Amino acid sequence: MADQRAELTWRDGGVPVSTRFDDPYFSLDNGMAETRHVFLAGNDLPARFGPGFQVAELGFGTGLNLLSAWALWEESGQQGALGFTTFEAFPMAPADMAQALRAFPDLAPWAARFLAVWQGTGRVDLDTLRFEMIEGDARATLPEWQGCADAWFLDGFAPAKNPELWGDDLLAQVARHTVPGGTAATYTAAGFVRRGLEAAGFAVERAPGFGRKRHMTRARMPE
Repeated sequence: MADQRAELTWRDGGVPVSTRFDDPYFSLDNGMAETRHVFLAGNDLPARFGPGFQVAELGFGTGLNLLSAWALWEESGQQGALGFTTFEAFPMAPADMAQALRAFPDLAPWAARFLAVWQGTGRVDLDTLRFEMIEGDARATLPEWQGCADAWFLDGFAPAKNPELWGDDLLAQVARHTVPGGTAATYTAAGFVRRGLEAAGFAVERAPGFGRKRHMTRARMPE
C-alpha cells in the first residue's frame, strides 16, 4: 500500500480539494465535461484510438480521466485493452476515490468495475483495460519508465501550486516517452509550460479552454 496518501477536504457538496496543494481535483463547474474537452478531445480521441493504444498521465487524482478514457474506449468499439499508465506521488485512498466519483453517475459502471479490484496502488488488468500506477515523484520515476505514450494527459495541480510537475526536465521526459505523432494536452496555458513543451520538441498550440479557462494547451510530437 502507499506510504503517502492524498490529504483532502471536501467542497461544494462533493469536490475533493488537496490540502497539500490547495487545489481542487476537478473543475468546480463540471469535472467530467472538462476532462472530455481537455484530455479526450485535446488528444483527438476517440479518432486516434487503435489497437495497443497507450495513454500516460501525470497526476491520477480521483481517476476521473482514466474512467472517462476507458468509457470512451469501450463506447467507441475498440478491440483489445486500452493501456493507461499514471504517475502519482500521493495516491488517493480508494474510499475517497469512490466518494469523489459519485459526482459522475454517467461513469458509475466503469467506476464500479475498477474499484472492485483497485487496491490503491499497483496494476489492474481487466478485459478492456491494462492500467498501472507508478507511485512516487514523477521526476524520479518517469525517466525509468520503459513505455511510450500515444497520448499524454498532463493533469498535475496548477503550475502555480505544484511547479515541480511542470518543469522543463520533466517535460523533456514526457517528450522522450512519446511516440512519433503522439500528443499531449493540458488545461493550463501557462507560458512557461508551453515553452517547456516546445523546448522538448513538441509542436504546441493554444486552444480554447473549458468553462472559465480561456485557453488550454495542445502539443504534438512530429513524426
